Amino acid sequence: MPKPALQSIHLYPVKSIAGSGPGEAVVEPWGLAGDRRWLLVDAEGRQLTQRQQRTLALAHAEERADGGLVCTAPGREPLTVEVPASGETITVEVWSDKVEAVPADPAASEWFSGYLGIECRLAHLDAPEKRRPIDPAYSRPGDTVSFADGFPLLLTTASSLDALNSLIAQGDHADEGPLPMNRFRPNVVVDGTAPWAEDDWQRIRIGDVVFEVAKPCSRCVVTTTDQRTAERGKEPLRTLARHRRFGDRLVFGQNLIPRGVGTIRIGDPFEILG
Repeated sequence: MPKPALQSIHLYPVKSIAGSGPGEAVVEPWGLAGDRRWLLVDAEGRQLTQRQQRTLALAHAEERADGGLVCTAPGREPLTVEVPASGETITVEVWSDKVEAVPADPAASEWFSGYLGIECRLAHLDAPEKRRPIDPAYSRPGDTVSFADGFPLLLTTASSLDALNSLIAQGDHADEGPLPMNRFRPNVVVDGTAPWAEDDWQRIRIGDVVFEVAKPCSRCVVTTTDQRTAERGKEPLRTLARHRRFGDRLVFGQNLIPRGVGTIRIGDPFEILG
């Protein structure tokens, strides 16, 4: 087995739509720089994700050097979005959290509304260092997160995906496998570790940056969505329910909280600290 190392990095500028796979990324206290700093909400200000709108999988956002976006989607002309300059905020809801965010230019909201066929708005998280605290049961005072579901980063391992795909191949929906890693929308993927070893990690280091392993990641219907077609199947939830059930949660991957800042790069060494 090769020495454990960082296999890939993934950024999603807009929550729940496709992002990019850069060779390196800056780790900030609330996540990777540029990751999930934008959010789509419905007319009531509630988050919109692939759970409700599976065609978000077919949209794509690339962050520009100035923090703005270039967005594409089937049937739409490319959209350029500037970082909002106004200090005006609106209240948006991410799960049970009420967060103040800055609305994007109305043209951006019209573009996404036209694509999804519903009224929606695009909003930007201008101050993640003070806007949204992490669940105190798993964090320290002052820890914050972007528009990610609950934690700054999500880690998965290549070996655990291989193990999961082997289990899927033995099940009733083997024709749906093997699944690619993009079903799980991780930020960092590590190679060279044993399958499911991440269940026992408490602290890790990627390159020079230390992370606390906060809790396993509970999986939802988004993982059953083909990120190329937006079609849904039964896997991996059917197999996770049989083999990776922790209480009432179906688990794949681990949530991380940075305990330092710096730049991580593909190929960086990976170390288990505890």
